[in-house]
Amino acid sequence: MVAPFLFFFLAVVAVAAALGMLLSRNPVSSALWLILNMLCIAGLYITLNASFIGAIQILVYAGAIMVLFLFVIMLLNLSSLPRLQEFDWKKVVGFFLGMVVLAQLVYMLALSLDVVPAAIVAEEAVVTGSARTIAAELFTKHVLAFEVIGILLLVATIGALMLAKRRFT
Repeated sequence: MVAPFLFFFLAVVAVAAALGMLLSRNPVSSALWLILNMLCIAGLYITLNASFIGAIQILVYAGAIMVLFLFVIMLLNLSSLPRLQEFDWKKVVGFFLGMVVLAQLVYMLALSLDVVPAAIVAEEAVVTGSARTIAAELFTKHVLAFEVIGILLLVATIGALMLAKRRFT
């Protein structure tokens, strides 16, 4: 009984944190809102019995990636950023209501075409979300993509260091 309540609570907090990230004027506080959002998403994974993915979400995204984001924000010259204009709340509400209507239309179309995915049983989610199953898939079927992504991240890190070194020397 607690899991559905916790799921919807974390979902509402994640949406609120996403809005806080978008509406924040300070880049550092925007990054902190993003950290809260990623922690809520990790909680959502844990409530869906995917504890390995939830732990990886916390370690990789809320930890390492956000430290990188904060490092880049601190390297920027924040005084030279342009000020954002005030936006029209009527457009925001109209966009939100339009997305709600679009989601309802897509759901009704999916129901009429009988393409709504079936719910996964909790025991099946525990088996498929384990570290052993994910590692077997990652290192057998998707090993080339995994290695290419690793090389791209290494090249991007070296490029960022070279750009930062050139700027400050």
